[in-house]
Amino acid sequence: MVSKNILLTFLISFILIVFSSCKEDKRILEKIDFTTDYKFLSDIENEVSNSKEYQRSGTYFALKGDYKNALIQWDLMGGKEEVFSKEQIDSIKLKYKIVNASDYIIDKAKENQIIIINEAHHNSFHRFFTKTLLKGLYEKGYTNLGLEALANNDSLNSALNNRKYPIQKTGYYTKDPQFGNLIRDALEIGYKLFAYETLGSESGKPREIDQAKNIEKVIDSRPNEKFLIHCGYDHALEGAHNYWEKAMASRLTEYTGINPLTINQASYSERSRPELNHPFLKALNFNESSILIDNKNNPLRYEREDAWADIAVFHPNTEYINNRPNWLFENGNKNVPVKLNDIEIDFPVMVLACKKGENLTTAVPIDIKEVESKTENCNLGLRKGVYEVVVTNGKESVKFEQQVK
Repeated sequence: MVSKNILLTFLISFILIVFSSCKEDKRILEKIDFTTDYKFLSDIENEVSNSKEYQRSGTYFALKGDYKNALIQWDLMGGKEEVFSKEQIDSIKLKYKIVNASDYIIDKAKENQIIIINEAHHNSFHRFFTKTLLKGLYEKGYTNLGLEALANNDSLNSALNNRKYPIQKTGYYTKDPQFGNLIRDALEIGYKLFAYETLGSESGKPREIDQAKNIEKVIDSRPNEKFLIHCGYDHALEGAHNYWEKAMASRLTEYTGINPLTINQASYSERSRPELNHPFLKALNFNESSILIDNKNNPLRYEREDAWADIAVFHPNTEYINNRPNWLFENGNKNVPVKLNDIEIDFPVMVLACKKGENLTTAVPIDIKEVESKTENCNLGLRKGVYEVVVTNGKESVKFEQQVK
């Protein structure tokens, strides 16, 4: 009798597992009208072959979540191989110790009111790294996030802070899924987001002044609050700039009297070919985002002539999983395979995953992957939740739901 009960229990369990598995695999494919501004590989290649504007093509790839090709395109603008001598490497190892960048920055944050961190516009990992700082900085009192990439439009940004997710009109660089996720996390944590880019067409010195004055206005309206500023490239430099006289960060100190903590994560970033990496990256084994601390407990600064950033951040070289960057599947993101063998439209296709509940036609996707054929793996970096996935070839599109547990 006992053995029969055990057998019956086993059979019921087996049937439930099979039923549950079948139920999970079953999905409804719905044909939809869908357009996207994200460019296919062939379109980018055609544009580059005619223009040779690799900075633009690198940005196009970054916007669509193609980290590897973004680096490759950027490096087509040039680069040379440099190495430190053995004596230099030995000296560096004696002088500096490697510490975790996030831990160090968050600890230093308590001493400051303003932190300014930069990015390279073709490098999505810089946005990913800033996103990892958000929670720790918020707990240290940083409640305001200024983004150079936000369109400086009061109604757009008021809507963004209320809506809690970015749309295509939020900005240009914010169309990158990693930038979109930075914005989502910041809003979910409780940050107040603001734009500070110049409202005019100024460049050079007038732009730096305008950006700094726009930030100054926000600080003046919230004098007892703390601010994180995410900008591009040289805008984070203090001291004298060789083209602008002073960059935004230095102008901000001039106008507010507040000395910001400035962080450069762009200048020592990995290249598409390891031999082009900065000698620091080749000399030292960085297995996580790191900072070098000298024997007097001072961080290595980024310096260029009379300009500097207080801290230089070194990121490890990316490894690829299913041809996608390994960091995409970290910090709460799962490596989610998306089945495409039953999609009856012509390939190549673009696969875009949007959070269910967000406007599918306007929201910045959580992740994007272009897939050449049905036999190619499609893996997305997604957190737990329910997503609407769109598969489009630019002419035909289908939609289905996918749950990540």
